[in-house]
Amino acid sequence: MPEVQCIDLGLIDYKEAWDFQETLFKKIIDQKIARRTDDSVSDPLNYLLVCEHPHVYTLGKSGKEDHLLLNESELGLHEASYYKINRGGDITYHGPGQLVVYPIFDLDQFFTDIHKYMRYLEEAVIQTLSEFGIHAGRVEGLTGVWLDCEKPSARKICALGVKSSRWVTMHGIGFNVNTNLNYFSHIVPCGIDDKAVTSMQKELGSQVDFQKVSRILKQKLSALFQFTFVSDQ
Repeated sequence: MPEVQCIDLGLIDYKEAWDFQETLFKKIIDQKIARRTDDSVSDPLNYLLVCEHPHVYTLGKSGKEDHLLLNESELGLHEASYYKINRGGDITYHGPGQLVVYPIFDLDQFFTDIHKYMRYLEEAVIQTLSEFGIHAGRVEGLTGVWLDCEKPSARKICALGVKSSRWVTMHGIGFNVNTNLNYFSHIVPCGIDDKAVTSMQKELGSQVDFQKVSRILKQKLSALFQFTFVSDQ
């Protein structure tokens, strides 16, 4: 079974976490390249980074800048940062109370299918929500995890955006646990202007045990991807 080292980064600046992802991402790719000419080089270790971010908006490669509805001074008033980044997707928000998970996986050790990879990430969140009595699913043609999927009241509880090169992944999951949803009013979330955003706290009517959600989600990811944790810091 593939081995994954889980690293809990706590509340960490977005750029700092992004730089750390890039370091691990490059490390895995370099090791894969080295294996081509040297059989003694072992398979790379995979990583699962778990964290929260201070208020930040990130725009993916396929996003539109006008989906951010704040100018630079208004960003400052809301104590929020803004980055154009190298994942797929449009604009999204990260902030305290949102569980952010970055799998940096060598998919050659799992399966080489990005569509399947995305569906497994979604499924882990869906199964986690089920543990708390929240029924979630998918909306056809849209990425992420949703409630009331087929109804006008459909609302998004988890966003996904990934980058992959040489079958190595980075970026990942933004899962609204106890998130301040007011910050989503300053963007067109993921470029979708006709559907709402929600959180576990809003759906359940009270604050949720963040660490419990994190533990369950990691268990679901391990079961779906069939990997073992070698360290959980």
